[in-house]
This record gives sequence, C-alpha cells and structure tokens, in this order.
Amino acid sequence: MNAAAPRDHAADGEDGGRGGLRAALAGLTTRGRSFLAAGIAAAGCAYVLGQADLLRVGLLLAVLPLICVVAAHRTRYRVAGSRRLAPQRVETGSEARVHLRVDNVSRVPTGLLMLQDHVPYMLGPRPRFVLDRVEAGGRREVSYRVRSDLRGRFPLGPLQLRLGDPFGMCELTRSFSAYDTLTVIPRTEPLPPVTLGGESGGYGEGRQRSLALAGDDDIIPRAYRHGDDLRRVHWRSTARYGELMVRREEQPQRARCTVLLDTRELAYEGGGPDSAFEWAVSGAASVLTHLLERGYAVRLLTDTGSSVPGEGAEGFAGSGHDQAEAAGLLMDTLAVVDHSDGAGLSRAFDVLRGGHEGLLVAFFGDLDEEQTALTARMRQRHGAAVAFVLDSGTWLTGGAVAGAVEDRVRRLREAGWQAFAVSPGDRLAELWQLAGGTPTQAPAADTYGGWS
Repeated sequence: MNAAAPRDHAADGEDGGRGGLRAALAGLTTRGRSFLAAGIAAAGCAYVLGQADLLRVGLLLAVLPLICVVAAHRTRYRVAGSRRLAPQRVETGSEARVHLRVDNVSRVPTGLLMLQDHVPYMLGPRPRFVLDRVEAGGRREVSYRVRSDLRGRFPLGPLQLRLGDPFGMCELTRSFSAYDTLTVIPRTEPLPPVTLGGESGGYGEGRQRSLALAGDDDIIPRAYRHGDDLRRVHWRSTARYGELMVRREEQPQRARCTVLLDTRELAYEGGGPDSAFEWAVSGAASVLTHLLERGYAVRLLTDTGSSVPGEGAEGFAGSGHDQAEAAGLLMDTLAVVDHSDGAGLSRAFDVLRGGHEGLLVAFFGDLDEEQTALTARMRQRHGAAVAFVLDSGTWLTGGAVAGAVEDRVRRLREAGWQAFAVSPGDRLAELWQLAGGTPTQAPAADTYGGWS
C-alpha cells in the first residue's frame, strides 16, 4: 500500500510486503490469537494423551491464523489516498467537511477495507469507514464533518487503512504520509458602516491618509495604458524610454488603521470560548475584516510590539485577490494568538509613537493606573482612537461594570479616546455604532480627523 499525497494527488509508495512477517503477526486479531492459542493447547493435550485426531484438530486451529497472516503479508494491493478540506479556514463554531478518496491503483481488486483518519479530539470523534471491495482501477469517496469551538491550527492525518482477511484472523494497518491543516479562525461580526475620521474619498489632505501603494499609480511616470488621457503624456520620459509614458497629476490617499490587541495574561482571567480574551480576539478580527473591505491599509499590533509577518510598512492593503490574501494572513495570525507574559503596554506604545498616524482601534484587558496613563498618551499621534476595555472581574461574575473600570474609561475619554467598557453579552456591532454616532470631544490640539 502506498502513502497518500494531499488534496487529490495520489502518490506511489510502499506496498503491503514491506512490513515484514513480524508486523503481520502483530496484526493478529483477538479471534486469530484465540485460534492460535486453542490450536497450541489442543496439540499439547493430544501429544500428552496420545490422541491423533485431537492433534489434527489442534494443528488446523493453529495453522489457520498463520495462513491468514502469510496471505495478508503477501498482499500486493497498491492503494492511493487523498484528502480535501472545504473550506480550509472556518470560523469557531462552524463546520468544515473533509473529503477522503481512496484509489486502487493495482491490477487486482481489494478485499474489505476499513478507512480511518486521525483528528484532534477538539474536532470530534475519530472517523471510521468500512469500504467494500474496490475493483482494479476503482475509487471510493467518503466524507465527514469537523467542528471546533476553539481557535487554532489543527492537523488532520495521517490517513490509515486496515486490511483484513475473510476469516477476521488478521488485520494489517498501513498509514499514509500526508497531513492537512484545518485553521479555525475567530468568529467575525458584521459591523455597520459608520463614518470614520479622515474617510473622505478620493484625494485629500487628511492626516489619516497615506500615499496609496500597491495597485495605484506611482509618483513617477508610468507606461501608457489604454484609456489614459493623452494630455498626461510625459514627453521627456517618452523620449527616454522609447514608449509613451504618462504622469500622475494627483496623488491618491489611502486611509490607515492600527488595531491594537492586548494579549497580556495578567490582563485577563478565565478562559474558554466565552471569555473576555476571546471576545477581544473576535472583535479585533471583525474590525480588521471590516476596515480592509472598506479600503483601509490595516495593521495588527499586539502589546508585545509585534505585527503580522509579511505585513508592509503601511500595513495590509489591496483589492480583489490581494485583499483576500491579506485577510487570510490576518485571520491565520489571530487563529493562533495566545496570551503574552508581558506586564505592560510600553512596547506597543513605542511602536505607535514611531509613526503610522491614522485610526487606532484598541482592545484592552484590565488596566491599572500606570497602564491607563500610558494608554491615554497613545492617542496623541492618532486622529481618531477607539478603545474597548474588558474587565475580567465583570466577565467572571457576569455583574455590572465596576466603578474602577468606569474611572479608567472616563480618563481615556478625557484624553480623546472613544472608550467603552465591555460587559458580557455586549455586541461589538452596537458599540461600533455608538462610536461612530456619538463622538466624544477631544482636546483642541487633537480635533483633526475625529469621528464624524
């Protein structure tokens, strides 16, 4: 039997003879071992008692499972397998379907086969399928569903086939080599289209917009494209390059946003799908997806000062395939994000102080006096800032927001943040609507680019 290749690509590999007789003997079933033990016992009794008929019965009982072992050992089935996930990324609480295919690439039909796939216990029970005789060159397709309430990347595989003899005396297991990975991403919530600071379309002077990068016109002359205005032809560049070159007369701007996710372990208590930390991760995923769809250049930042690998200097941006790829990278990162052992938000503050002006959306856990003061200063370089503060005590008890938390939120609002204390059961879409519709007055020096 041979190893499987992922996603519908069958590959040649080892056959059933590679395991050796020792592995075949280890594949004896309970029935086979019972027959062998009974045969040896009967043969021993026949020798002691001098009963020739009993000796023949004992030899028959002992030889039958051994014959089955040899027959299974010499089997030359060549079977290829493949696995396909639909989809490969799935939100928590949603189901994905796993499709398995087995191809008999040998010239002889197979016997009865049992197909088994290895899945982590978080995804459900281990699936098993019994396949009838597969004709030469034939195939069988089966599928099963997996579901997880926890984020993460879960390996699926290897696929295993069990080959048994007609008498049920021996079972041989052959493992395929291919693995696949199911990524369970945070659940995202559709957000209402509110007007954000500096979001005027087209071209402008807003401080929350940067020069557009990939996919937009470069600031230098570029090659002529069908439909370009001939009045924009740059004749000096045309003469230099030997082809029509056009200039850009305006520089499109792109809105930018940083989403800050506080992952400090000491800032959150409790765990599970309904914990405060999972709400924050899901909220960050929702905001990133929403703003990316609206054309923002988005950046994900954690309290450790790290961002998503592969992220550009201005964050992720793009349209069409590039946008889908950026969203996938962001969701893959949030699928495996975990608590950090940091004590404060200073590293994130240093990154924000270094530039990337624009909209700032933050999800904070518990904030003490020092971290509240540091968070208030983060607002200084951003035209608009929104903070969602999750108090672990409130989430553990399910009670009302404590007065200390309200005081933290009040201080953030005084610093120019649109700050909200989040309680269990609060929906991000409703808070997002409040943030866009009821802006808090910021200090005069920071009034530019606020929510409108």
